Amino acid sequence: MATKADGEAEVRARIAALRAPYNAMGERIHALILRSAPVLQARIWYGMPGYAKGNGPALCFFRLDEKYMTFGLTEKAHHIREAGASDQLMASAWFFETLDEATEARIAEIVQRAAR
Repeated sequence: MATKADGEAEVRARIAALRAPYNAMGERIHALILRSAPVLQARIWYGMPGYAKGNGPALCFFRLDEKYMTFGLTEKAHHIREAGASDQLMASAWFFETLDEATEARIAEIVQRAAR
């Protein structure tokens, strides 16, 4: 069974392999996720950096697609419908091209809620 250190090393290697400038964005997202929910541990999930509580199922992940970075939640994350929503949809993935302060703040908020 992989250890916490193994998962961290694998995720950091995967992030380092991303093309620039996405590798730097990946490092920032990685640090942000771990800072926002210290209970989460990094590990590779379906080939992407994923984050779980201990050996439990992955709750969130990020990846680089052709044009965008994607940050997402798995079905195992704590999901809630938006206040006042008239539908049953719950957000589970977001795309972005740059990582600014507002985007970092929103990701931190999502991670904190997902890890409840």
